[in-house]
Amino acid sequence: MHYRGELLERAKRAINKKAPLGADVNLDEFEKVGTEHRELSDEDLVSLPEEEKQRLVMSGLDLTEAERSGTYFQMDTKAVHCDVKQEGVEVIPIRKALEEYEWIRAYYWKLIPVDVDKYTAAVELDLHDGYVIRALPGSKSVYPIQACLYLGKDGLQQNVHNIIIAEEGSELHIINGCTTSPHLKRAAHLGVSEFYIKKNAKVSFTMIHNWAEEMVVRPRSVARVEEGGLFLNNYVCMKPARSIQMYPTTHLVGRDAVARLYSIVVGSPETEHDIGGRVFLKERGARAEIVSRAISNGGKIIARGHLIGEVPDIKAHLECKGLILNGGIIHAIPELEGHVDGVEMSHEAAVGKIAQEEILYLMSRGLDEDEATSTIVRGFLSVDIPGLPPELKAEIDKAIEASDKDVM
Repeated sequence: MHYRGELLERAKRAINKKAPLGADVNLDEFEKVGTEHRELSDEDLVSLPEEEKQRLVMSGLDLTEAERSGTYFQMDTKAVHCDVKQEGVEVIPIRKALEEYEWIRAYYWKLIPVDVDKYTAAVELDLHDGYVIRALPGSKSVYPIQACLYLGKDGLQQNVHNIIIAEEGSELHIINGCTTSPHLKRAAHLGVSEFYIKKNAKVSFTMIHNWAEEMVVRPRSVARVEEGGLFLNNYVCMKPARSIQMYPTTHLVGRDAVARLYSIVVGSPETEHDIGGRVFLKERGARAEIVSRAISNGGKIIARGHLIGEVPDIKAHLECKGLILNGGIIHAIPELEGHVDGVEMSHEAAVGKIAQEEILYLMSRGLDEDEATSTIVRGFLSVDIPGLPPELKAEIDKAIEASDKDVM
């Protein structure tokens, strides 16, 4: 891995560089060395303690792997399970890929500069692991590929770099769950993800955050979509985390490329979520949609959305809706940026509270006030996220059920 020398030098120069968005985090407060974990077999996964299994299931992980095309499972700093069950799909720990495959150099840190901020720099300087998921040309995953980034050591800073590649004409469906041990109180997760969606390829990527209450989370991700490609990016976070800041960016660089970004976020007291999405539409026929739902139950949520139309004959829409319950702040920041004649972009943003007349109407139908409020909250959060397998949708519905109890 000698070619990483220049990257490491750039990272060293940026190790104290603050990010332009989000609260600054003192990374010196966290450990970089994780606990040793042994590799887990298929049998080991289904034999994990019940508390652990429940956390993993609520993060979208199918421990039986019965309807999964592949699995990547990382505990703290080590990949403990990596398995592929379908031809035409590759799942490789990134440290192994960097050591054994020349082709990975064409993708590693090519979409995200290593010196964007202190968090990208830290990932390169103390890279723990991460995954490379690649669909070969024309291959289509029969079942989703699942990845889980798990934190079990209190006070640890987990550094992860992921690369997703959908070769020409291929299709990938990925479920990425991030979670912690039920006993962990405080830790940090820094993640870099680079997506390459090539000509006429499709990627559906669903990220579920199921963190501990004192977690600090700083993901950095960029996607590049070529001609006729589709990138569907879903994000679900309905459990407390102290501070999350992420602003995934997509570049539609090919004609008729499409990006759709959907998010569901619930903010609890003393939490801050600075979350959004940005899409650059750079070729004719490009289409983009950003849809977010946010509920604040005493936390602070900043919901960003930015669409940039650089050429004629593009269409894009931004929809951001927030609901405030029991205090808190929702700050919606929708942006449309047109650079030429012939762009078609729109947005709608709304932040408010549950209307009393809606509660009264449901009470007139036989519900008490708590039941009426819960029904409205569930309806607000139940965005139809396309591309989810039925079992994962069922788990998200359960989380929505749980969240409406939390906001009462």
